[in-house]
Parts: sequence; structure tokens; C-alpha cells
Amino acid sequence: MPHPSRPQPLNEQGSKNGHQIQNGQRADHLIFTIGVSSELHMCGRNSLFHSPAELSEHFKATWSIDSFEPRYNIAPTQQQPVITNEAPDEIVELRWGFLPHWEADLNNGFINARAETAPDKPAFRDAWEHRTCLVLSSGFYEWASPNGGRKQPYRIHRSDDKPFAMAGLWSEWTDNEGELVQTFTILTTEPNHLVEPIHNRMPVILRPGRTGGWLEMGPHERKVFCEPYPDDDLTAYPISTRVNNPANNGPEIIEPAETEQSGLGEFS
Repeated sequence: MPHPSRPQPLNEQGSKNGHQIQNGQRADHLIFTIGVSSELHMCGRNSLFHSPAELSEHFKATWSIDSFEPRYNIAPTQQQPVITNEAPDEIVELRWGFLPHWEADLNNGFINARAETAPDKPAFRDAWEHRTCLVLSSGFYEWASPNGGRKQPYRIHRSDDKPFAMAGLWSEWTDNEGELVQTFTILTTEPNHLVEPIHNRMPVILRPGRTGGWLEMGPHERKVFCEPYPDDDLTAYPISTRVNNPANNGPEIIEPAETEQSGLGEFS
């Protein structure tokens, strides 16, 4: 697969076929915009710090990326390792922020798409039919404010600390300068009982054994995969607000917060 174009910053204008968040309001599909805090998004931060050997073995794919460094704080507009249905045995990099083929402005992009409506939306319909991908992850981040105060970031990961894949859609087209633009979005669904106290949406996490099906099955058959992930296979704990700044990208990001909070008991 050709190497994607370099990421471009996104502006505050949004996209003509999407909905921006205003005052923390929910939106069907979220456009990442500079100046809008990441905690407003359904799934606005990711991480991938398992070793290349572990990831290659887990997903049965070889690396087609020149170099890889552990990523503890992956933000929209950045390159992210994924596996596409066109090359299911290769790990490649695409830019986070889906751009439909008609969107000539590289400053617009969707970071998330609701699994319930994506098959029918003009922006995602073609990708749902033809271009699925696995978004590789060591854990993602969400923000909660249960008492109406300062938002607390949480890390959510598999209880056994194994890597996992989130269901994604991807697009590619050539810009006016002849550069190939390859982007992706993460699908979201209703939250499970673990995530619900933190956020009203969660990424579509594919259960072990279903990753191949997400890439290979038809558009109608794969709908069954877009369900909340089992609660008992995930763990969530509060982390520090260092994650709020994408420039912070070290292992200290995933250290438990120095707080009296202990898990999610206060939300139940």
C-alpha cells in the first residue's frame, strides 16, 4: 500500500456533512477541531505501546512501517498503525480523521462514526461497503466528570493487558498535487456497564477471533460485530491530566492518578 500523505492540522470550520460538538453536546459523527478539548469526543485518544513483535504475532501481520516507537498518547491528525481489508497481513499507517472522497479540504475529518448510522451516511456509506480496517490499540482514554467538576481522564484497556483492535473505516483518494490521502475513523457504539459511568459512547472493540471477520465479511454480516465489548474483559482506572496534552507521549501517561478515587465504585 502506498505511503499516506503527511498529516495536516484540522481547523475549526468542520465538514459540510458532519456535526461539530458545541457546549459538550453529542453528535452523530465527530469532527476533530483545533481548540475543542479532546474529552468532548467519543473516542479521542488512543495508545499503542506493545512491541512490534507482539503486535505482529497477535494480529498475524507483518510491519510495512519503516520504524515504530511506543505511542502512549495518539491524537487525531496523527499517523496510527492499522490493518486494512486490502492488505490484511500488513500493518500500515493511516492518518486519524476520515476524509470522504469529495472533501478537498485536508483540514476537515471525522475521528469517530456511530456504528448504528454509518452504513447510511453519505460520508461513510462507500467505506462501510468496501473499506474496513483494524485500529490497533494498547488502551484508549475517556474523560468523566461524575460530580460536575473537573474532568478526570481514565485509561481503559484489556484486563489481561493484551493488544486489541477497534473497528474502523478508511478512505483514500488523490489530492490536487497527486498525493495519496489515506485516512480512517473509529466506529463507536453504546457503552458497556464499565464505560457507561465515564462516557455515553465507546469504541467498537472487536472480540478475539472477530478481527478477520471485520475485514472479510460483507457489509450486512459485519453489523453484528458492532456491539458493546464484554465488561469483564476490560479494566478502567483514573490517570493524570498529562494525557490532555498530545505532546506528552511517555509511559508516565498510563500511571494511575495520585487521587483518592479507586476504580469506578463511586459511579455505581
